[in-house]
Amino acid sequence: MTFASSVELLVRQISHWTPARWRGHADAVRALVQVLADAGADAEGLPRRGVPTLPDTALADQVRVLAADLMAAHPPPDVLERVEADVTALRHALRDS
Repeated sequence: MTFASSVELLVRQISHWTPARWRGHADAVRALVQVLADAGADAEGLPRRGVPTLPDTALADQVRVLAADLMAAHPPPDVLERVEADVTALRHALRDS
């Protein structure tokens, strides 16, 4: 599976969640958001920065935007593979919880 398709599956999985569904899961998605931001900064040769904390219901959009930024930075294939593995692991963990 590609990075883009894994991200799209995750976004579809979480984009319709209610605030109640986010309880207990938002921190895991926020951690992935930071991984995406860090990988993007590294690929662009920029310093890493903390990602702003948005409301839980905005996390799907935040994942989508940061994933697009990462892909636009054209990181090495191993970076996309590593981050895709993180996305897939989170998708499965959220599905099983």
